[in-house]
Amino acid sequence: MTTDADDALSWEGDEDQPARPSARREKPVLPDGWAAVGKDSETVGRLDEDDDRVRAEVDVQEPASISTPLLVFLGVIGGVYLLYTIGWISSAAKLGPNVFLAGVAGEFGIALWAAAAAPALWFAASWALTRSSRTWVRVSALLAGVLLLVPWPFVMTGVAS
Repeated sequence: MTTDADDALSWEGDEDQPARPSARREKPVLPDGWAAVGKDSETVGRLDEDDDRVRAEVDVQEPASISTPLLVFLGVIGGVYLLYTIGWISSAAKLGPNVFLAGVAGEFGIALWAAAAAPALWFAASWALTRSSRTWVRVSALLAGVLLLVPWPFVMTGVAS
């Protein structure tokens, strides 16, 4: 017979189940519709439909890769943005040899730096902000930058002044 102190520390039916060793860890499981991320996420199991058994295999989704035409398009657009940056820098250099090194007083100098950095910033921002969007949204954002960031001082005056 047990004492009242032993009854307080046990539940009915505890003696029916074998004791589990405390050093052994169970495999973590997730229900369907949830995805594990981070370190050791590939070891997380899934619950079956009856929610009491763990499936042996783990559903691992491969990350979506970029198609070849989109990769070529990104290279061409990246090259156009690089040429735009060079165009803005050469347009500013026509104002004086030390425009970017010594700086131009006030807001004008800030505007020259912003104009030279704008193509790279647009490319990075449109790439990062359209990460989970459809491909046509990403392409549209990059093409909008091509139309908006044309270095007009370079286009209008050309290389020779």
